[in-house]
Amino acid sequence: MDKKELFNQFVAFTTAVHQVTHELTQNVKIENITPVQYKILEYIKVSQPVTPTEISDCQHMSLPNTSRELRKLQERKLIKKIIDTEDRRKHYVCLTEDGEKIMEEAFACIDERFQQLIQHASKKDLEDISYALNILDEKVFNPNS
Repeated sequence: MDKKELFNQFVAFTTAVHQVTHELTQNVKIENITPVQYKILEYIKVSQPVTPTEISDCQHMSLPNTSRELRKLQERKLIKKIIDTEDRRKHYVCLTEDGEKIMEEAFACIDERFQQLIQHASKKDLEDISYALNILDEKVFNPNS
C-alpha cells in the first residue's frame, strides 16, 4: 500500500473517531460539569496520574485555562493533586472517589451507546475490531510503550 494512501486513510479514520466520540458523549450530562471539564475528567480517568501540562497539551488548552478548570474540579472534590515525592514543584492529578463515581456513571452511559453500535457484529467482527485496535495502539498511538 502506498504511504500517501495510508496517510489519507488514517486522516479519514481519525476524523471518524472524533465524530463517533462526539456522538457517544454528546448527551452525557453530569450536573454542573461543562463539556471542557468533562473532557478533562475523561482524560484523567483513562490516563491518571497526569500532570497539568499533559492535560493542557492533550486538550489543546493553555496552561492557565487548564489550571483554572482544574481548580474548579478540585473545589467540587472531583480531582486531587498529588505532590511528586522527588520533585516537590511537580504535581500529578487524579480522580477522587467522587470523581471516579461520576466517570463510571458517564462511561456506563457511553458503553450502552457503544453496545448499540456493535449489536449486530459477529464474534469474528468483534475479534477483528479488537485486533485492529490493538495494532493501532501498538504501532500508531503508543509505539514507544
